[in-house]
Amino acid sequence: MFGYVVRRFLQLLFVIFGLTVLLFVLLKAMPGDPARVMAGLGARAETIAAIRVRLGLDRPWPVQYWRLVSGIFNGQLQAMTYHKPVWDVILERLPATIELGTFALLIALVVSIPAGLLSAIFRNSPLDYAVTTTALMGISIPVFWFALMLMLVFGVLLRVLPVSGRGASIIIPYLGRWSFLTWDGIRHLVIPAVALSSVQMAMNARLTRASMLEVLRQEYVNTARAKGLRERVVLVKHAFRNALAPVVTNIGLQVGGLFAGAVLTETTTAWPGIGRLMVEAINRRDQAVVFGLALFMATCYMLSYLVVDVLYAYIDPRITYD
Repeated sequence: MFGYVVRRFLQLLFVIFGLTVLLFVLLKAMPGDPARVMAGLGARAETIAAIRVRLGLDRPWPVQYWRLVSGIFNGQLQAMTYHKPVWDVILERLPATIELGTFALLIALVVSIPAGLLSAIFRNSPLDYAVTTTALMGISIPVFWFALMLMLVFGVLLRVLPVSGRGASIIIPYLGRWSFLTWDGIRHLVIPAVALSSVQMAMNARLTRASMLEVLRQEYVNTARAKGLRERVVLVKHAFRNALAPVVTNIGLQVGGLFAGAVLTETTTAWPGIGRLMVEAINRRDQAVVFGLALFMATCYMLSYLVVDVLYAYIDPRITYD
C-alpha cells in the first residue's frame, strides 16, 4: 500500500505540471486585459502600459508562466487587484467554504444513506417510490434555483432564516474566521448548506439503493439467512458493508466537487467563500488569483481520489494494490 501511495504522489506531480501549463494557456486566452480593468474606465494608454509593465504582462509567455508557478509554490505571488499575496486571499476565504462543504456533506450523508438503505430494503413500497422520486427531483433541480426557492420560502415568506451572508463569526488564531461557532452563523449556514447538499443527497440515495439491491441478490446473503442469522445482522454486517464501495467512491468525488458546486451556491447566497472569490477574480481579470484557485481546487480533487483508493482496501480486504 505504501508503494502505491508513493507512485500516486509521483503521478500527481506530473498531473499538476500539465495542469499549470493548461491553466496558463486558458488564462491567456481569456478575453479582457487585467491592466485595463485595474486602470478603470477612461484611463490613458500610458497608464495602462505602466500597469502592464508593473504586473509583468509585457514579458514573454515563458517568463510570465515561470512567475506564476514559482510565485504560487513559494507563496510570494501577489494578487493583481487584492493587493496581498494570493495564498493570503485564498486562506482568508477558505474557512467559509470548508464550513459550507462540511455541513453540506454531513447533511447529504445523514439523509441519503439511510434513505437509500430503507428504499432497497422496502423495495417497491410507498417509501421506495417516495425516495426515488425525491432523488430524481434533487438531481434535476439546479442548485442555484433550489437556493433561491429556499431563500424565498424560509427567508422572505416565513422569515425564519437569513437569506444571504455569513453572519457573526469567531476568529481562531492561525485558523481564520469561523461562523459555525455562533448561533447567528449557523442560521446563515442552513440555506446554502441544504442547497449545496441537494444533488449529493439525491445521487448518494440512488447509488446506495442500487448497490444494496445488487448485494442483496448475492448468494452469500442467502447463505447468511439460511444459517439463521437475524435479518438486521445480515443487512448491516454482510450486505451494507459490501454495498459501500461504490458509495464511498461517489462521496470521495463529491468532496472535490463541493468546491465546484460552491461557486453557484456561494454566488447566489452571497457566501464569502472561495467559490465566490473565483467569480470575483474572473470578473476582475486577476490572473494570479484565478490560477491559484484553479490549481488548489484541482489538487483537492486529485487528493480525494487518492483517499478513496486507500479506503477501498480498508472496506474490502480483497482489494490490494501491491
